Amino acid sequence: MRKARAFITGGGGTRHFHVVSRIVNRDFVLGVEEKEFFRKTMRRLETFSGVHILTYCLMDNHFHLLIKVPENSDLNDDDLCQRMSALYSKLTVSEFKEKLLKARLEGDSALAQLLRKRITCRMRDLSMFMKDLKQRFSQWYNRRHGRRGTLWEERYRALLVEGTDHALLTIASYIDLNPVRAGICDDPKDYRFCGYSEAVGGNRTAIECLKTLLQRYDGTLTGPQTVNEYRKHLFEVEQSKSSTENTLPRTEDPHQQKDGQPTDDHLTLNHWELLQYRVRYFTDGVVLGSRSFVNQFFTEKRIYFGPKRKSGARRIRGAHLENLYTVRDLQVNRIS
Repeated sequence: MRKARAFITGGGGTRHFHVVSRIVNRDFVLGVEEKEFFRKTMRRLETFSGVHILTYCLMDNHFHLLIKVPENSDLNDDDLCQRMSALYSKLTVSEFKEKLLKARLEGDSALAQLLRKRITCRMRDLSMFMKDLKQRFSQWYNRRHGRRGTLWEERYRALLVEGTDHALLTIASYIDLNPVRAGICDDPKDYRFCGYSEAVGGNRTAIECLKTLLQRYDGTLTGPQTVNEYRKHLFEVEQSKSSTENTLPRTEDPHQQKDGQPTDDHLTLNHWELLQYRVRYFTDGVVLGSRSFVNQFFTEKRIYFGPKRKSGARRIRGAHLENLYTVRDLQVNRIS
């Protein structure tokens, strides 16, 4: 499992990931207080590490994050200390700054680099971000509830997502619509613990992340315009319709079996219809993107695949999704 995750998350340049993690035994233990602490911790770590949470959804027994991991770049000493202040106490940051300054003044560049590396090794790294986030939350939760032991059933699952607006918006919509699929609400703006709801509430960080998703507008939209355009995509309405008219209708699907599960071998769901279901391709597909993006990943990681495998891109069965493929050809529970 560790080897499989490393071959997905490793690599240079800016990368995007859909990350999912669940509570052990899938127990429903994340209440309002727990979700609020998780969100605050997530945002502090986001500032510290330099990764960006493009959107998220915190459910009662699991969470989804769409994470942008930027390409590594050097931080000067002042910027590094500023990042540390998001996570560490003033005393800790002050002591670090003094040690670093002393090393600089004494010309001990090796010590200065060592001090910096202890901090920077945890930045712009998906694995370190997830480790810090889950550990900090687990420690707080266990103290709060007088428990011991593992809180999460696994480390996390990660899907590498192509950095195009089509792929990113598809996954972002899937994440923000989680509470709707779960029957908690009819509109994700009414669910407190998702990125879209935060943006509707005027949170600047959440709005800026939506701007990142709406690449076609090159950041020219105002805050309200950004929320409105994302909502149009979320519900796939015509540009001329008012966003206030949009709700997610709960209609009978002709492709469902009697038990309510879709017969995915014969589905012809469009993009909007697909987002109303749990889609394993969006969590277990390993890689999601255009045919060329998936095939490039396959070529670079050829050693991890069997000798009979000739190409990487596999279509998403049961749906008509333009130019979206995964590297895994799932056999069971593809869409449910």
